[in-house]
Amino acid sequence: MAFFDCHFFSESLGVSASMHVILPQPTTGQIGMESRAVKEKHPTLYLLHGLSDDHTIWMRRTSIERYASEYGLAVVMPAVNRSFYTDMAHGYKYWTFISEELPALARSFFPLSEEREDTFAAGLSMGGYGAIKLALSCPDQFAAGASLSGAVDVVSLVYKRDAVEFGNMFGDLDQIKGSRNDLFHLAEELVRLEGPRPKLYQCCGTEDFLYEDNVRFREHCRAKNLELTYEEEPGTHEWGYWDRKIQSVLNWLPIR
Repeated sequence: MAFFDCHFFSESLGVSASMHVILPQPTTGQIGMESRAVKEKHPTLYLLHGLSDDHTIWMRRTSIERYASEYGLAVVMPAVNRSFYTDMAHGYKYWTFISEELPALARSFFPLSEEREDTFAAGLSMGGYGAIKLALSCPDQFAAGASLSGAVDVVSLVYKRDAVEFGNMFGDLDQIKGSRNDLFHLAEELVRLEGPRPKLYQCCGTEDFLYEDNVRFREHCRAKNLELTYEEEPGTHEWGYWDRKIQSVLNWLPIR
């Protein structure tokens, strides 16, 4: 695998932005790494960080580079700060950045596939919310979305956290339910539309503070007959769990 620390200007944010990118490299001589044969343009996973982290965290806390090498998968890890992957009411347009500008820029910089069938999103905690939001909001762009211990019920979450900070992100907190920032609403909207539906993956530790929220979202998706793979096991909100489960996500992805 090749690793890139990439810094660039974002038109949608109006500031310089950062991402880490790992790309498949065909090699037989690298000790301890397995590399699948690669295409001209790589299948791509957009791997999203949580509320307190940045674009470096997946490389620092897991062996994502080693895991991805077995699948011939490129991984793009952007920084979005404490934005909850939204066009913030008082802040920057991070939803526009992550859903529109970032994929276009990444494909202009690197040999990444433009095909929906080769494009996936995953993330942990806040990033799990962002990944499912991408899959549900942009089903014509993403074939799959995976949430690890995701903040999937943002309506419930905002009343447990700092109301001022979440107000800066979302605006009027009473208006989140039924909006484009509500994953439950996005799931309902998706089933009303004709067209492709993304595969969804969801996991959460049974001792995680977000466990009950994840159970509610699981039941909602099942009621809507969405294609959801759900896994749970003992675990809390920590990197040992996420390092294990990202391997499950990579094995689950519908990589062609």
